Amino acid sequence: MEENYAIELSRHEHKPLQVNPIKHSQPMGAALAFMGIRNALPLMHASQGCASYTKVFYTRHFNEPIAIYNTSVSDITAVLDGGDYSILMAIENITKKNKNMKPELIGLHTTGLTETKGDDVRGVGMHIEIPYCFVNTPDFEGGMESGWALTVKALIEQHTEPTSQIKPSKLLLLPHVSMQPIEIEKIKELCTGFGFETYALPDLSTSLDGYLSEGQGKLGTGAISIEDIRALGDAVAVVTIGRSMENAAKALLEKNSEITHIHFDHLMGLEANDNFVAALMQIRQIDPPPLVKRWRGRLQDAMLDAHFLIGSSHFVVTGEPDMCVGICELLQSAGGTIDAVVATTYSKVLERIEAGAVFVGDLEDAKSYFTKTDLVISNFHAERLLHMDEKSHAGLMLRGFPNYEELGNQLKNDQLYEGSTYFLFEAANKLREIKHHG
Repeated sequence: MEENYAIELSRHEHKPLQVNPIKHSQPMGAALAFMGIRNALPLMHASQGCASYTKVFYTRHFNEPIAIYNTSVSDITAVLDGGDYSILMAIENITKKNKNMKPELIGLHTTGLTETKGDDVRGVGMHIEIPYCFVNTPDFEGGMESGWALTVKALIEQHTEPTSQIKPSKLLLLPHVSMQPIEIEKIKELCTGFGFETYALPDLSTSLDGYLSEGQGKLGTGAISIEDIRALGDAVAVVTIGRSMENAAKALLEKNSEITHIHFDHLMGLEANDNFVAALMQIRQIDPPPLVKRWRGRLQDAMLDAHFLIGSSHFVVTGEPDMCVGICELLQSAGGTIDAVVATTYSKVLERIEAGAVFVGDLEDAKSYFTKTDLVISNFHAERLLHMDEKSHAGLMLRGFPNYEELGNQLKNDQLYEGSTYFLFEAANKLREIKHHG
């Protein structure tokens, strides 16, 4: 597999530009992460256009007001005024304009312009009275997944207090960027059912979740506060969901080496969730709640029911690496064949995927596989390509960013036994529609 991957990667690495890209920038991932912190003010150190694009992107995807601000840097002011001045003036102007706004954290993330200039985003924190977190997220490196992961790592490094104490019932989840608010909520509920005091970082389960609240859109409304982040060092275990989150967990272990790190590349399908539940059982020394066993049985039944359609079908999957590996392994557990996986950025987890082709690319690269596949699992932009291709009769199942076609993205659950069941039935029903109704 590693040799095949190297061949596929080299085939696309010298492409001079992306056509119909599936990749999104690191600052976008960082902005979303700060939205998952209670009363955080996500501040993009960038031009107004950069922040406006991100705001519109998330507004259309989640259909919710989006809390994001910018330092209004231009190529001229970047040179003449300096980074410190732009950041401090932005914070002063934002808080003056919104006198009732009381941010508990300023989350500053950089962009290509300010990174190229080399602004001292660390030093500016000395002049800010509000708790401050900075993260370097240039557009010219990584992608949305890495921007989210870097932000989580920065929050832990800069704010979690070192300790040698452990609370036996305290658990921290570090979810990857492609997980929806409802999915984080469901995983927290499962852990709470085992008697854990459960935290997630970031925690979008109360943010962008379709719930109208007072002051929505002005500050982040995540379920974890800066005080909670400071006190994360005494968790008995940290659970990383997604290969991109491992470095953030390592940062937490630097704060307290007694913490147990439990890693899962994803929580989709029977095997991954059996291992997850077994890990929770081992820590708490108790049996799982009855509903967990019932959903496990439902997933087994769904695998049998969906096997007749999925087992005879071919798939193309595009998106963030941590999302792709979960989708692929769940489909393969029901007999599906993965023709190609097109990822936004490189990650070692891609080498785990067994597929006809696995590579970093764009939708133009993916299009060549559309004619021979049955179902494409991709973002909203794949829809136009499928409609334009007269040779393709493949269906589209929307996953990842952005999804401008469907409502309720934030409440779509693909995780755990329950979400995996829903996913398999959705895929099977899409295939039935394609094969039996044209």
